[in-house]
Amino acid sequence: MVINEIFASQQIGFPILSTLIGLPLLAALAIRFVSDTATVKTIALSAALAELALSLYLLINFIPGISDFQFAERHLWIQTIGASYHLGVDGISVLFIPLTALVTLLALLVGGNTPKFSSKAYLGSVLIFEAVAIGVFSSLDMILFYVFYELALVPIYLLISLCGTGTQRQYAALKYILYMLVGSASLLVGVVLLGISHPDAVAGGYSFDLLTLAATPPPASIQGLIFFLLLVGFAVKGPLLPFHTWMPNALTQGPIGVGIFLVGLKLGTYAMLRVLLPLTPASSMEWGPVIVGIGLATLLYGGLIALVQQNLRRLLAFASISHVGLVMVGLFSLNVQGVQGGLLMMLNMALASTCMFFLAGALYARLGSSELSSFGGLALQVPKLAFFFFFFGLASIGLPGTSGFHGEFLSLLGAFKGHWAFAAVGVLGVILSAGYFLWFFERAFFGPVRNSAVSKMKDLSGRETAIASVFAAIILAAGLYPAPLLSVTEASVAATVRAVSQHDAKAQAAQVTANK
Repeated sequence: MVINEIFASQQIGFPILSTLIGLPLLAALAIRFVSDTATVKTIALSAALAELALSLYLLINFIPGISDFQFAERHLWIQTIGASYHLGVDGISVLFIPLTALVTLLALLVGGNTPKFSSKAYLGSVLIFEAVAIGVFSSLDMILFYVFYELALVPIYLLISLCGTGTQRQYAALKYILYMLVGSASLLVGVVLLGISHPDAVAGGYSFDLLTLAATPPPASIQGLIFFLLLVGFAVKGPLLPFHTWMPNALTQGPIGVGIFLVGLKLGTYAMLRVLLPLTPASSMEWGPVIVGIGLATLLYGGLIALVQQNLRRLLAFASISHVGLVMVGLFSLNVQGVQGGLLMMLNMALASTCMFFLAGALYARLGSSELSSFGGLALQVPKLAFFFFFFGLASIGLPGTSGFHGEFLSLLGAFKGHWAFAAVGVLGVILSAGYFLWFFERAFFGPVRNSAVSKMKDLSGRETAIASVFAAIILAAGLYPAPLLSVTEASVAATVRAVSQHDAKAQAAQVTANK
């Protein structure tokens, strides 16, 4: 898999990706030395708006229709092990940059419900997470990728433990960190084995460059081991069955901002597409049907558990887990339609799922609870909130005309090309998703009033309505006219799928030769 690069110095004249990583870090550092709450919020929001504008400038200057990495930066970092500071984005990763900036801005805006004593911790942690998430999406060196990928656990841990709204937030934070450390250990071993299995490693020429490793995948004798080590590291953060149990705790005990990040920015599934498929192509092809099976199990399990939830946040947590299962079905179908479907589903989660959690936060702020027993009869009292909740819920389950439809359709199409049974089970999961959402919506918004506080509720404020309207417009635009999204992603997705199939064919030919 030979991939070319277009360097940022040639394309726009300055290191835009480093700027995108550095800006929120500088803002978080500045917040540390400011005591006035209003000034702290101004700094955070100003940095987030600047980050969003810069990320849109990146997207506008991106050249669609090619698989090259663009806006690349490369500087020698740790010479003895061949690690470099290497950044770049292609059609797979470029859309995640503005989405990260948009989701971060949303997380900052809903931070008003955070207690004043922890506002600095909340805003600073959100900005740090934005920086490391963009680092994950733009890293082209495996050591650098590992650093950013693991640093993401620090701000999430701080957000849960310091800014959480639940009485068991310390337990949830500890559970989160323990799960992440298990995944970190597995991922680290996998990354090290990638470097030392490079053909030049015997002479001391280690390489952790993603492009170099993709061109020369590990030999078959060790590739399977690397595949499973990386898979565990990414599945924990997905999360994928059976590594999912930390997520409901984190989403129910942490602040709304944590939920917005965890359901919206799927670093684990992105890493599978960015790292696992191109660096272990033969093993990905060999074990693809097994991973599809795990994805289908995750899809059905998450949907069934969501169906019986009485807590809105827990429902959204299991819905997110179920969606991750369908993403895995698409990615490991290992055809262009399936992989592109999985990618579009991840992008949709950054829009629809984050807004669902945003509205869950609005309900919690008004009623002090996320339990279904506190809801009922909401539609008449808060019609705008009810309308947007219904709209974003339909987008999350893939209603035609919304951004969720194309991802689900292509994922199921890719699964069907693999085996009709995969698609049949996948459709069952989609039906479950419609069931748990519509059933909860009917009881919460049209059922009998169970809480006297409902009659005193205020509808969405002007700011909340504006936020929901912006996301709704993006969801509709992407759903009604997906051609620009497909144009940006198609070339890179096709190159990845082609590389996996080619390396798998080479591996099979080599095995036949060895047997002779």
